[in-house]
Amino acid sequence: MDVRATDMSSTHFGFESVDEADKAGRVRGVFDSVASKYDLMNDLMSGGLHRIWKAYTVKVANLREGDCALDIAGGTGDLALAFAKNVGKTGQVVHTDINESMLRTGRDRLLNEGVALPTVVCDAEKLPFSDNYFDLVSVAFGLRNMTHKDIALSEMNRVLKPGGKLLVLEFSKVAKPLEKAYDWYSFKILPGLGKLVAGDDASYRYLAESIRMHPGQEELKGLMKNNGFGHVDYHNLTGGMVALHVGIKC
Repeated sequence: MDVRATDMSSTHFGFESVDEADKAGRVRGVFDSVASKYDLMNDLMSGGLHRIWKAYTVKVANLREGDCALDIAGGTGDLALAFAKNVGKTGQVVHTDINESMLRTGRDRLLNEGVALPTVVCDAEKLPFSDNYFDLVSVAFGLRNMTHKDIALSEMNRVLKPGGKLLVLEFSKVAKPLEKAYDWYSFKILPGLGKLVAGDDASYRYLAESIRMHPGQEELKGLMKNNGFGHVDYHNLTGGMVALHVGIKC
């Protein structure tokens, strides 16, 4: 008997059960596949709403000249770019992602905008930063892809200064009257759109499934509180399709 095989823990990859050790690689494959069309697909599948959700996140962040911010799962860099404009020359924004293809796309986009930021390939469950360093940590549409969300949240808490703010922008539990229409769109329209535009229906089917497996608003609020955030609140956006969770480090 292979003892190692029996000791492996499983987790979800969309609706599929996979070994925990395999999930990060599977997620990386998804984003390697869609990196070049990521921004275009975001516009198409949200009808441009993702820009409003992120603009609201930037407003809630309320960064000021000289602040230090960490953007986790920063992908193509839209939040990092907005943050950089707010912290000015005396502040710092660190742009990170576990996926090198996404990060490279984001870095090139930032450079095209005339903005050069520290760019780091790293795992949110093992952040390579000092304790109590950042005024703000953000993760937009990335937490649901993390294998151990509790460990990742604990790491985000660790690198924040006391009183620092965590912003988690993520798909969440939609209002009940919208459920049927949302499910129809997610499982019928979205994969077809992915196949037509990005040549990849499977990755967008995973996207729809991963949203359903992600903790809802209250569950995520509790998870954040259990990992060091003394005050946690959330803002439902677009009928709960997306929620912005705001946590303050004790």
